[in-house]
Amino acid sequence: MTENGKNESDHIAEARAKVLEAALPLVVFDGWTDRTLADAVLDSGVDPGLSRMAFPRGGVDLALAFHNAGDRALAERLEEADLTDLRYSDRVARAIEMRLEIIAAEREAVRRAVALFALPVHAADGARAIWQTADTIWQGLGDSSEDINWYTKRMTLSAVYSSVVLYWLGDDSPDWQSTREFIDRRIENVMQFEKVKSAVRSSPLGRAFEAGPGRLLDRVRAPDAMREDLPGWWPKRP
Repeated sequence: MTENGKNESDHIAEARAKVLEAALPLVVFDGWTDRTLADAVLDSGVDPGLSRMAFPRGGVDLALAFHNAGDRALAERLEEADLTDLRYSDRVARAIEMRLEIIAAEREAVRRAVALFALPVHAADGARAIWQTADTIWQGLGDSSEDINWYTKRMTLSAVYSSVVLYWLGDDSPDWQSTREFIDRRIENVMQFEKVKSAVRSSPLGRAFEAGPGRLLDRVRAPDAMREDLPGWWPKRP
């Protein structure tokens, strides 16, 4: 611990927040680039050495810091929100809307981030970021799945959320009404898929699969914590 009671991680987190705040007005012009990062470091007054520790890969880490900040804000909002009166599908829809509300004032920054993570070299970072958002939503809604459903829920929601963001970026309707309707349609599509999947499982062919090759899926377990190698791993059993 340092003299003021903060450790190195605390200082890095503070530096990251200050640089990100200074960077947001610049991203509109230069995107999530190393140049934006350098200018933001100067504007924020953060020590250059500390900034290199906070953003070791430059602009892409700055973009990820922006995304991560949004997920942390979403986790806080979900913890405070009372969604118990809503249907489960409506809770998911509301959580997605909350995430959009958090970034509403920074739409151009989001657009620039989407363009950055569409590049092949950063596609894996983008996929992990979307997966993290899906995981944040499911955790905030109290998901308790520990088997293959842990993965399928996040995989499905990742696809829904990423498509919603792309739609939202081009939505000029009042109060994002078109985006809200799009969210409802996408979730309804997922619900229809779940119904079909349930019907297949209850069919003779589905039961045969469950009794045979499908038993391998019983070995899949949710990870104990968020990891760099998500979506997870295949644990060994005795």
